Amino acid sequence: MTLIVHHLENSRSQRILWMLEELGLPYEVKRYERNKQTMLAPPELKKVHPLGKSPMLEDTESGGRVIIETGAICDYLVEKADGKLGPPAHRDAVLLYRQFLHYAEGSMMPPLLLLLILGRIPFFGKRAIKRIQPMADVHLDFVEAELASRPWFAGDEMTAADIMMSFPLEAARSRAGLGPSRPATIVWLDKIHARPAYQVALKKGGPYAYA
Repeated sequence: MTLIVHHLENSRSQRILWMLEELGLPYEVKRYERNKQTMLAPPELKKVHPLGKSPMLEDTESGGRVIIETGAICDYLVEKADGKLGPPAHRDAVLLYRQFLHYAEGSMMPPLLLLLILGRIPFFGKRAIKRIQPMADVHLDFVEAELASRPWFAGDEMTAADIMMSFPLEAARSRAGLGPSRPATIVWLDKIHARPAYQVALKKGGPYAYA
C-alpha cells in the first residue's frame, strides 16, 4: 500500500476517496471522527501534519510525503495516474478545468462556510444569513448556467474539476437552498452520486451527510 488518506468524517476529504476509486489506485483509509461538541477535527491529525486538517494524502513510496489541500492532492493523483481525470486536450476545456478546480474552494466555498457558521448562531445568525444568501445565489446561478451548456464542468467528460465541485454543491443543497429551480445542477449531482466509484467511496469513508 503506497497511498494513505487521512480522512475526516463529513468533510472535503470524501472527494479524495471518490477520486482514488475513479482512478483505480490502491489506497488505505485512516478515519478520524469529529469532536461531538465542537465538530472540529481531532488532535491526532496534527501528528500527521501541523495544520491538523483533512484531507491529507500520505505517499509512503515517496518517503512518507504528506500532501495537503484538496486541489493539490487532485493534481498529485492526476499525475500519479498518468493524466487520467486531468485536463482535456482542447485549450478552452483546459482553461475550464483549471478554473473550476480552483473555483470550488477559492470562490464558492467561503459563502457556504459562512452560512454553516451563521446557522449555528441563534437570532443574530438568522439575520446575517439574509445578507449572505444572495452571495451564495450568485454562485449557484453561475454554476447552473455552466452546467446547462455542457454535461461536465470542463466539457464532455468528467474530470478532477467535477470531483472538486462536488463538495460545495452537495453543501449548497444541504444549507444554501439548491433545489429544483436549478435543474441542470441537480441532474449533475444525481449523475455523480450514481457512479459506482462514488458509491464505493461512500462505503469506505463512513459518515457523510451530503451525499
